[in-house]
Parts: sequence; C-alpha cells; structure tokens
Amino acid sequence: MLVCKEATRLVSLGMDRPLTLSEQVQLRVHLAICSGCRNFSRQVHLLRKLSRQLVDRDDQPPQDGD
Repeated sequence: MLVCKEATRLVSLGMDRPLTLSEQVQLRVHLAICSGCRNFSRQVHLLRKLSRQLVDRDDQPPQDGD
C-alpha cells in the first residue's frame, strides 16, 4: 500500500510520463481511500489545465478591444 508521499509523487510523475500498470493500480487504490491525495490530484490537474489555457491564450493573436 502506498503512503501519501509516494502517491503524490506518482501523481506528479503521471503528468510527465505514462505510469506503469502497477503504478496506476497502486495509485488508484490509494486515491480511493485518501481524500487528501484525491484533492492534491485534482488540484495538480486543474493547475496544469489552467496553465495550458493561459499559454494557449497568450499564443492567440490579439482580438479587437484587447
């Protein structure tokens, strides 16, 4: 069973590379029982999504009124 430190490490690693099947299973089990790590995972994914949107927005040509 993973401890929170290992689970958060896997959440972060999963942003950079595909997790192995073993890592995925261990992480899913841990997230199923740990609300703190579930929240961490949601927050990390949200930050990544918002960062991408910001970068995409900055890559757009200026609109009238901007």
